[in-house]
Amino acid sequence: MEFSFSFIINIIIAIYLFVDARKRGKNPWLWGILGLIFGAIVLGIYFIQTGRKTLGWIIVVIAVLWFILALVLGIIGALFGLLF
Repeated sequence: MEFSFSFIINIIIAIYLFVDARKRGKNPWLWGILGLIFGAIVLGIYFIQTGRKTLGWIIVVIAVLWFILALVLGIIGALFGLLF
């Protein structure tokens, strides 16, 4: 079975969130599951929640821009598929 690169990144983010949330007295299962499902945006929100606001906002903005770029490229690809 082949794993995608983004899924591997989400697993790494989920493990980090699980371990760090336990150290900071937050619910590790909640943050780990959210990190596995939503990835980088949850990591940014977690950093904002734990006082590392600058890094958190940078990650959130980059994650949102990446999502918008993927959406736009997907729409353009679908339109080219319909036209040709």
